[in-house]
Amino acid sequence: MFPINETMGQYSELFMLLAAGTYTVAFIAFAWDLAKSSKALRAVDLKAAAAAEAMAKVPVTAGAGAGAAVDRAAVDRAESDVSGPAGRAERPSSAIGRVSPGGAGAAGQTADAGMRYAAERRVPARVAVALTVLGAAIHGAGVVTRAVGAGRVPWGNMYEFLTTGAFVAVAVFLLVLVRRDLRFLGTFVIGLAIIMLVAASVAYWTPVGHLVPALQSYWLIIHVSIAVISSALFTLTFAMSALQLVQAHRQKTIAAGGADKLGFMRLVPSALSLENLSYRINAVAFVGWTFTLMFGAIWAEKAWGRFWGWDTKEVWTFVIWVVYAGYLHARATRGWTGTRAAWLSIVGYLCVIFNFTIVNQFFNGLHSYSGL
Repeated sequence: MFPINETMGQYSELFMLLAAGTYTVAFIAFAWDLAKSSKALRAVDLKAAAAAEAMAKVPVTAGAGAGAAVDRAAVDRAESDVSGPAGRAERPSSAIGRVSPGGAGAAGQTADAGMRYAAERRVPARVAVALTVLGAAIHGAGVVTRAVGAGRVPWGNMYEFLTTGAFVAVAVFLLVLVRRDLRFLGTFVIGLAIIMLVAASVAYWTPVGHLVPALQSYWLIIHVSIAVISSALFTLTFAMSALQLVQAHRQKTIAAGGADKLGFMRLVPSALSLENLSYRINAVAFVGWTFTLMFGAIWAEKAWGRFWGWDTKEVWTFVIWVVYAGYLHARATRGWTGTRAAWLSIVGYLCVIFNFTIVNQFFNGLHSYSGL
């Protein structure tokens, strides 16, 4: 057993504080990107509406004479407002061909359904991603120094699980950003990471120390690491499902002729695109959670001589598995799509939160290792 290094533990707490501060600035930058882009898209809509109105005035019959020339000049002026110096539209490439004169577009959608990066430069979003990378690097240093200070893997209590889980969630988000433009999720993912770090520091802080005997096993590395990764993926799908509900309501409102009061949601793909990606990520996370359940049972047999004992933690881990299994089954075979699928995904994540907070803190059992 390695000796406790309290100095490294203090460095770890400092890194966590710096990471939370950096994430806060990144959160503001992500929110700024949504607000600024929404304003820009509204301006594009107004210009497109002006161009369409001018075009409607152009006579379609021959021999209109000077009136046609005047109207054509009006059209040219309107089109020059929408187009750049080289005649190329200045609107975001994802919005080209989708913005209607009324600004609704294809049910108000301007984001690429494939979530690919467009050609436009969104400076606030770039700043936000850069700050997130910096915050993740500082956060990772905090996780590593905690591990060095304790002489073990840094997920032996609630404080360590939350800080490590927040780091993995941000790291997964950044990895997905390499292939898909999920910057619209930045405010939600980074916001959740900040909440996790604050909760860890305020409600679950535990000084660096050794593990209780039952946790001194290599199964801690296997079982909990898979649980952390799965929980991080569930965090992403929770944010997507929440946005899916908002986007579905917005699209329905616009289709019914209502006003678009959530302009920033035009940077978010359609509800169907969010649902499809959320489903695929949930499928991967569900496999990880299945291994979490299996390896936990194997560890329980080695530690306590039985695979299953109806401990509160074991029961809720199984409940989470059942909820997500029901979600995948209902969507794949029963046609549960749209808002019903989104709500099932959200309920599953709420069960995850309940399992790692309320169960750990208020239910006594063999898994009561929150450090409180």
